[in-house]
Amino acid sequence: MDQETRELRKAGLKVTHPRMRILQIFEDSEARHLTAEDIYKHLLAHAEDIGLATVYRVLTQFEAAGILMKHNFEGGQAVYELDRGKHHDHMIDVDSGKVIEFVSEEIERLQHEIAEKHGYVIEDHSLVLYVRPKKRR
Repeated sequence: MDQETRELRKAGLKVTHPRMRILQIFEDSEARHLTAEDIYKHLLAHAEDIGLATVYRVLTQFEAAGILMKHNFEGGQAVYELDRGKHHDHMIDVDSGKVIEFVSEEIERLQHEIAEKHGYVIEDHSLVLYVRPKKRR
């Protein structure tokens, strides 16, 4: 709990029970990408008296404070992940909705080369690949 308390205070947020619990869910979850509904279901399963509206409000506050990043992948709900400051890209399995993170130095290099070729410098970017498992023969 000490780490969560420090993170909230560092972000300029008051330490409240809902904020602590939601941050703890992100810290402890094996899944790195969670929807508001995932968090709410987890709270219900653990008999926490925190409503869905509060979950959405806290997620918005965490996003504004730089604790979480929000992704709106096509065809799905918004998902949130802890912002650990390390850039990565995503693949979305279109059949299952599974989110897969990856890092490719080659892709990063190519993006910078393309921007440079057109007279630009990349300020930020997001790459999402929508994938389907290969059919087994």
